[in-house]
Amino acid sequence: MKYTELYQAIIDYSENSEPLFINNISRFVRETEDRVYNNVQIPSLRKNVTGTLTAGNQYLSAPEDYLSTYSLAVIDASNNYNFLLNKDVNFLREAYPSVVYTSPTYQGTPQGVPKYYALFGSQYSNSNELSFMMAPTPSDSFNVELHYFYYPVSIVQGALSGTGTFTGGTLYTNGSYANVPFSYVSGVTGNGAGATANVVVSGGVVTSVTIQNGGNFYIVGNQLTISSSYIGGTGSGFVYTVGAIDNPTGTSWLGDNYDPVLLYGAMREAVLFMKGEQDMVSYYQKMYEEALSQLKRLGDGLERNDAYRRGQTSLPYNQL
Repeated sequence: MKYTELYQAIIDYSENSEPLFINNISRFVRETEDRVYNNVQIPSLRKNVTGTLTAGNQYLSAPEDYLSTYSLAVIDASNNYNFLLNKDVNFLREAYPSVVYTSPTYQGTPQGVPKYYALFGSQYSNSNELSFMMAPTPSDSFNVELHYFYYPVSIVQGALSGTGTFTGGTLYTNGSYANVPFSYVSGVTGNGAGATANVVVSGGVVTSVTIQNGGNFYIVGNQLTISSSYIGGTGSGFVYTVGAIDNPTGTSWLGDNYDPVLLYGAMREAVLFMKGEQDMVSYYQKMYEEALSQLKRLGDGLERNDAYRRGQTSLPYNQL
């Protein structure tokens, strides 16, 4: 199932084509994807990345799409893989405390080839991303290989990626405005909808645009604006030109391999949005949980075994 099919199915199942509802469909889908990826460890959604530790630095930044660790290994000078054990930060600090050596003079934590790692917390340069702590502190610039579960690109097609350009216009009201909606420049049409941004106006000119919701169905080159009614009530001339979009094909692993969990999960969000009857919420919750359990059977079960290791797949049965 591609996003266009999922999008239309949500409209058809809901029997709702109101603009406010349609503009939130991409949000229903993203909420569902997040729920799924945090419930099932799908082997197909693992990847490897390599990096380099810095001698004397305990910390290593996690990738931006990091969800959870499958394995982390340090590769020594002989190209040997040393897989690290995951421990708590407290364990690392107690096992390798800061010490003072007098000969040679050195102050800090013991150094060597790391044996352990822990999730330390937010990166200094990006508070929304995690970092790892190593112990002992690397004594050299060792190569590392991280095998991890990740957040794949959403199935949502044509979401703004946040790399557009803009002209600031004139005579706008100074201030900061949160989650304001985009619209097409007068005289321009397109299928994109639902995108919002945080906007800063200074000196009567829009000086900052930060995408909050990428919406869907935009294409590179679309020219968008924001009604002055959302940013103080005065001004004109602001134009945002779309420079890049996510997922122009509207495909994803879930859409290609197991779309019921997307449909029923998104429908649950849609019914909640419409403040539907509790029995409808319960119905779609039940259908979502059933689809999720089948996906867990695949991701947490079948894809982790084979006939050589476990014999043929068998299910419990009742004898007559």
